[in-house]
Amino acid sequence: MPRSPVPPPGTLYVNYATGTDDLTGVWRLRPGGSPERIATLPANGLPNGLTLDQHHDALYVADSVLGTVWRVSLQDGTRTAWASGTELGPTAFLGANGIREHDGAVWVSNTDRGTVLRIPICPDGTAGPIETRLTGIDGIDDFAFTGHGDTLLAARNAADEVVHATPGAGAPTVVLTHQDGLSSPTSVAVCGSTAYVTSAAFATLQDPNLLLARIDT
Repeated sequence: MPRSPVPPPGTLYVNYATGTDDLTGVWRLRPGGSPERIATLPANGLPNGLTLDQHHDALYVADSVLGTVWRVSLQDGTRTAWASGTELGPTAFLGANGIREHDGAVWVSNTDRGTVLRIPICPDGTAGPIETRLTGIDGIDDFAFTGHGDTLLAARNAADEVVHATPGAGAPTVVLTHQDGLSSPTSVAVCGSTAYVTSAAFATLQDPNLLLARIDT
């Protein structure tokens, strides 16, 4: 299979959810270029988290309403319902939310269920069985791996917290709170020994911000 051309540095891929067929989907933003929709997504869903799988030239999208992980080909924009099931669905508000490609699998958080799931990527690119790897993180939004195995940092939106958790190592530990400046944290990214946490202030309506924190090894 031919690989898609390498995008120029600074290229961004974003989800856009408008509730309309003409705009909802995955968009590509190239430096100096115009926004381009590369894949359509169902208008009755809510594309939320987005992650890149460079090995398979694909993007994975967590749909919080339809309880589905969509796979989008970077070669032709083909959309596939890659994984679905009760584990990914909502119970009252939002299901699948944050998503990361990590160590040969796609990991997904479920906000309503307070879980983090692992879905293996099979050699042919299809999804393996859904595994529940973490529980008890009520209201989890986005998350990011710290670079130490499967240990991750997860944002809890309504609780104004970021927690540190490792599958099989006991209950998550709160490491950042409102006292540190969090205001409805929604996203987490890790670069080296620095964690970046965005606060959208959805619940507080005060002080949306970007917080930087050092990760102690």
